[in-house]
Amino acid sequence: MSEIQKWVDITQFLSLKKGEMIDFDYEDKKIMILNLNGEFVASDRICTHAYVDLTGGFLDESEKRVTCPLHLSSFDLKSGDALNLPAEKPLRIYKIKKEKNKLFILI
Repeated sequence: MSEIQKWVDITQFLSLKKGEMIDFDYEDKKIMILNLNGEFVASDRICTHAYVDLTGGFLDESEKRVTCPLHLSSFDLKSGDALNLPAEKPLRIYKIKKEKNKLFILI
């Protein structure tokens, strides 16, 4: 049986400035919301290698990637792919849509 997805209002994050990352918990999901050069992006926020919160990591807006502060694994913020070891598993990337003055994430 597949998981039912729904759009969740995250309008409170519209005030994020370019280059900012923030944590967002929804039910059992630990999510990171980012403003990547004016585009909102959402991914899992826990590194797939070790249990580390990526909102404390390093954001490279030009390369569209985030780097874990513990072991320096980087993740592509468009695909979720792990770009270097020790992480091997990708991050989940969530769809985001902006409608009028509202922002939603598909969870």
